[in-house]
Amino acid sequence: MRKLYLLRHGRPDFPLGTRLCLGRTDLPLGTLGRMQACRTARWLKTMEFEAVYSSPLQRAVETARSCSDDLRIHPDLREMDCGDWDGLDFEEIQRRWPELYAERGKDLTIPMPNGETADEVQSRTEHALRQILAETTGAVLIVAHSLVIRSLLHDYNARIPYASVTVLGDPEGVGFVPEEPLTESLAEALLKAASPGERIEAHCRAVAKEALRLAELLPMELDTELLASAALLHDVARLEKRHAETGAAWLRDLGYEDAAAIIERHHDHDGTKLDEAAILYLADKCVLEDRVVPLAERFSVSEAKCLTEAARAAHARRLEAAERLRKQVNTLCQTEVVR
Repeated sequence: MRKLYLLRHGRPDFPLGTRLCLGRTDLPLGTLGRMQACRTARWLKTMEFEAVYSSPLQRAVETARSCSDDLRIHPDLREMDCGDWDGLDFEEIQRRWPELYAERGKDLTIPMPNGETADEVQSRTEHALRQILAETTGAVLIVAHSLVIRSLLHDYNARIPYASVTVLGDPEGVGFVPEEPLTESLAEALLKAASPGERIEAHCRAVAKEALRLAELLPMELDTELLASAALLHDVARLEKRHAETGAAWLRDLGYEDAAAIIERHHDHDGTKLDEAAILYLADKCVLEDRVVPLAERFSVSEAKCLTEAARAAHARRLEAAERLRKQVNTLCQTEVVR
């Protein structure tokens, strides 16, 4: 019996990070969404699909393209039209329609003002499914949306996370998020999916290389796989405010707590305990763009960007921590491995 796989798109690029009620509102994937799609696509690529179908909305098409470049777009796989709620944030919806908002929290089949009904969604999604079944004979991947997948399951209470896979007809295969250990290979794929830019990617790779060099020289036990993976992803959120915390939050969302804890500390460190987080911190402070340089040179360049007293104080604190770690590393290695 052939299988039909339903894949929900990754997290969209919500303006200001605020979740919106999305139906026809056509947002692309955000950085986390691309990373989610990348990881799920790696799992799906172990299978063979006769065809990959997608909703026409950007967030679905981008997710589908992480699985295959050969897509068949079907308009009836688009998300439910949310009517007057479409594109609004949930706080505004709750403020303007408090009773209806509370009712839909208990029953998602209740229509939104001027939106599609559950029966209308059911009708068009089942029409799409019949067409897909008629056009194919083998396994098929369908990339769509939460309410579309729930309508095909006839279960509006089903939990369908971002980038999750549902196998139609399999009660155990609903809303499954594939897991994969964080290896260097996966970290590299996630970095490419995040697309922070060539300069940032080159910097991340240079820091990973330097971190591994230090780990190999140090006479102590270190988790080099974890260190390399965290180093590759340490600046994955470099274009965001509070990039260390944001990058860590993305890694936590993906389920990689150990790497998240290291990434969270790569920008600020107390310079005491020598562990994977400390090695990443030191390696990052030894790399200018994609070149390994003395600490003094690296901090001289960054000092010029400190325009306030608070920024200069933070800079001095980070330099002091880096110097403490440099001394510890050089002492343990009995030679100057960090300049």
